[in-house]
Amino acid sequence: MLGLQGPRAALSSRRQGWREHSASVLGTVLVLAATIGLSACDNSPYAKGAAASNTLYNSFDERSPRYLDPIASYSNPESVYTYQIYEPLYAYHYLKRPYELVPKTAEKVVKPSYLDKDGKPLPDDAPVEQIGFSVYDIAIKKGIKYAPHPALATDDKGNYLYHSLTREQLGDKRSPWDFAVQGTREMVAEDYVYALKRHATPRIEAPVFAIFSEYVVGLKDYAKLVREENAKLLKGLPETTRDKPFLDFRKWPLEGVQALDSHTLRIKIRGKYPQWQYWLAMTFVSPLPWEADAFYAQPGMSENSLSLNQWPVGTGPFMMTEYVQDRRHVMKRNPHFRGEAYPCEGSEQDRKDGLLADCGKTMPFVDTIVSTIIKEKVPRKEMFKQGYLDVPEIERPEWGVDFRVDMDDSDEVRAAYEAKGFKFPQVTDINSWYMGFNWLDPVVGKGDTREQQLKNRKLRQALSIAIDWEEGYGRIFRTKGGVAAHGPVPPGVFGSREGTPEGFNPVTHKLVNGELQRRSIDDAKRLLAEAGYPDGRDAKSGKPLVLNYDYQRTATPEIKAELDWMVKQFAKLGVQLEVRATDYNQFQDKVLKGKHQIFWWGWLADYPDAENFLFLLYGPNAKSLHEGENAANYQNPEYDRLYRRVQTLDDGPEKQRVIDEMVRIVREDSPWAWGYWPYVASAFQPWVYNGKPGIMVRDMARYYRVDAQMRVAKQAEWNQPIWWPLLALLAGAAAIVWATRRSFRAREQATAKGYVKPHQLT
Repeated sequence: MLGLQGPRAALSSRRQGWREHSASVLGTVLVLAATIGLSACDNSPYAKGAAASNTLYNSFDERSPRYLDPIASYSNPESVYTYQIYEPLYAYHYLKRPYELVPKTAEKVVKPSYLDKDGKPLPDDAPVEQIGFSVYDIAIKKGIKYAPHPALATDDKGNYLYHSLTREQLGDKRSPWDFAVQGTREMVAEDYVYALKRHATPRIEAPVFAIFSEYVVGLKDYAKLVREENAKLLKGLPETTRDKPFLDFRKWPLEGVQALDSHTLRIKIRGKYPQWQYWLAMTFVSPLPWEADAFYAQPGMSENSLSLNQWPVGTGPFMMTEYVQDRRHVMKRNPHFRGEAYPCEGSEQDRKDGLLADCGKTMPFVDTIVSTIIKEKVPRKEMFKQGYLDVPEIERPEWGVDFRVDMDDSDEVRAAYEAKGFKFPQVTDINSWYMGFNWLDPVVGKGDTREQQLKNRKLRQALSIAIDWEEGYGRIFRTKGGVAAHGPVPPGVFGSREGTPEGFNPVTHKLVNGELQRRSIDDAKRLLAEAGYPDGRDAKSGKPLVLNYDYQRTATPEIKAELDWMVKQFAKLGVQLEVRATDYNQFQDKVLKGKHQIFWWGWLADYPDAENFLFLLYGPNAKSLHEGENAANYQNPEYDRLYRRVQTLDDGPEKQRVIDEMVRIVREDSPWAWGYWPYVASAFQPWVYNGKPGIMVRDMARYYRVDAQMRVAKQAEWNQPIWWPLLALLAGAAAIVWATRRSFRAREQATAKGYVKPHQLT
């Protein structure tokens, strides 16, 4: 009987299998439908409700900033944090152009008094030759407090709560917010004294020590003393130790920096240096409480990534509250910030652009700044177009240029951008991109013998001619577009002759019938042959000339096109260019150690003076030798002599003459292939107000105001659910179910026809 019942049982089993399979298909469809439905309704990368908060969202594309310590931080990607957290004595007026210094923590912008070499007072118009010292007496505003931090936490008796921690007591704390108590105190003049003394530290890279030690009286000798004291502290400790005892700069006086009283700072510098006032607007001269240095010097702090490089301590409007390495950084409003009034002075164009509407209102306007890593350019642009980035990147001045190119290339895109109300204000400002040659390299550098020096110079000149900046960054890479440079001094500052008939570089260009033309490849090949590399091969060995190109970003698809173009420029001469693209931190390490050959770098002006660009080629500022900002390590005694001269001069005919001679020298030596002056344009959503591009203004986030309600509405409008994929999925699922049912019915019928009844067996 069992054998005779088998076929009927099989038919029943197949029916059950068909039902289970259909249910499985339908279940899968429902899950996918729910997933698509949810994603169609909300594709925001942030937590629910984030758009409604008073937050500014932006992005970054490299690894986390390497230095947030104010004496070490000097790169543009770091300024988005440092200038919101720290406060120098001065700043630049947000709206005025040309740029104008205004007081920040200082009561006013002061003029120096002058002394002769014996310390006797001199009149304000004393000749430069008579001035032995310039003295800046700066009154500091009272009532300024530091952001909350455990380094400043004390008990009822004033004893510091966290200045005697053991490694065990520190435990696994990795943020100042992991401590139960945070404290604050008033900022005083001594904090500026301590901060300036720290530039003499042997423990941290201090990129402007070379400059400061030339001027601040006694700083060079102070550094020698500090090195000796540091050696005593480290004696007996392993060289690899990360726990280093507190180096207390309060112990040793510095003649050139003193606190006359609790709120009066005196800085005494050698000679006359008009540009010194601009340095006082940079975070190198920001107050730092000694307590922060002492706190971070305790055992285990470095191991737990607790230092000023991750967790700054400042008096600015924002403070770091979240630091996720290479992923996300969050700054929130400093609850102790005194508040500042939005400026009321600006141009007529500023008024038309709505940049004066918030006149007198208290800043900062936003509560939080969120920075998230997005490595690729295309996703960053898409997130901006979807409304999920308020600004693509706070400190980069070329995003607006990129979007403007999109609009120029397509009427459809232009209409879409204008309909959404995107804002791309564009200006000409003080910055540059250039290719440099490492002066220490035996092939492209200075050279040891006189003969080698002449040959190496001709090689650099030949390469400088071959690189057609007008083509690359004038016609091809328009999103990073600009005007070809002819020297180190940008347009827009006194002393520059860029763009004038006499302002072209005769090494790379010539005038033909009044028109400026780049010299021919034949001219470059002739120089290359005279350098010992006919047709790109070593005249002695016959081997091809292979040069290394260090690029300060990883080779993403959008960067690769630029790198390929640069390889082709060298190939015009038969020279092979090997690209060594690295992230910014690795690039900095390589340059610091002098292991680069040819490199790509840019410069955003620190202050609006030609000297700030000329110092990039000043010998004592050599990056690999003195940790300065002369990344090419260029050295020329005559140029250095003239640089020291230009530092003492006010704007006028004599200063122009000296600048002209300095430019002539470096054009001939060609330590740079001069690159180009980029256009500057920012990108803002319609709900972001008070956006004005300005390279000199680094604390711009405090001025931005966000209309969160508009953001919520626009994000919803721009990211409407797209339902057709769901409908297509449902239709496909129905077809699968129908086909499955039909298949099972066909099998049932086939089985029924082959079924033999029991009475047929007898």
